[in-house]
Amino acid sequence: MKVTVVGAGAVGASCAEYIAIKDFASEVVILDIKEGYAEGKAMDLMQTASLMGFDTKITGSTNDYGKTADSHIAVITSGIPRKPGMTREELIGINAGIVKTVSSNLLKHSPNVIIIVVSNPMDTMTYLVHKTTGIPKNRIIGMGGALDSARFKYRLAEAMEAPISDIDGMVIGGHSDTGMVPLTSHATRNSIRVSEFLSENRLQQVAEDTKVGGATLTKLLGTSAWYAPGAAVSSMVQAIACDQKKMFPCSTMLDGEYGLKDICIGVPVLLGKDGIEKIIDIPLSDAEKAKMKESAEGVSKTNGLLEL
Repeated sequence: MKVTVVGAGAVGASCAEYIAIKDFASEVVILDIKEGYAEGKAMDLMQTASLMGFDTKITGSTNDYGKTADSHIAVITSGIPRKPGMTREELIGINAGIVKTVSSNLLKHSPNVIIIVVSNPMDTMTYLVHKTTGIPKNRIIGMGGALDSARFKYRLAEAMEAPISDIDGMVIGGHSDTGMVPLTSHATRNSIRVSEFLSENRLQQVAEDTKVGGATLTKLLGTSAWYAPGAAVSSMVQAIACDQKKMFPCSTMLDGEYGLKDICIGVPVLLGKDGIEKIIDIPLSDAEKAKMKESAEGVSKTNGLLEL
């Protein structure tokens, strides 16, 4: 099982590290346009192998897509990261050109590859890959919801002073500060609804803190976060590589599901060996439906900025 990670920055390197440590892939290829950068990251990571107990081979390459040939899964993290005060949408001009070029080059060498998009604005970049590659929609997946849900569970556990292993929750909608729809009505602690533990006001604060989770970290760090995004991607890659049929909220092309068409947005899906194997339709409250519609309108507006 060969996995390619395009972009050797903080997110890409963290993604490669977590995949390697889980030891389910035979090889991880890291690719970057900066001379020697991916090679250096790969060498540094390989020097942890004996210490961390993994046998995954990690190789780096400067812009040589031939090294990615026959990849089963490819992760696109390349693009400029957010700076404090920037929205994900402001990255569209530069990152669209990068993602378009990367996806085209990947498919030249791995025509059956499953692509996971991380680059921002993520829902729009996922839509771009759909519109410019023509590959089946099950093989194009946007990462955002897995990360947003992890942040939601973190905030719920914090509010309840509970271990995160007790918490289950999901965020759907667009991967943006205004587009996320944290499903507080579905969130549970050991199968008990979190509304039994937290007031409506506290739950609303949890939802708002979740929605600005990325911006909060960008302000603190001076750039985009990388540990949690890398971990989210690695979990998705593992679910596909190991055919786990695991449920994640992911950005996927909708064709009538949730009342939406011709849009990539976060909804729960099952991930297995073929990528997205099923879109899961879950009941939403009227308020959640309204928020989902508003989120979709925002994503569609950003999609309209693309030059296809």
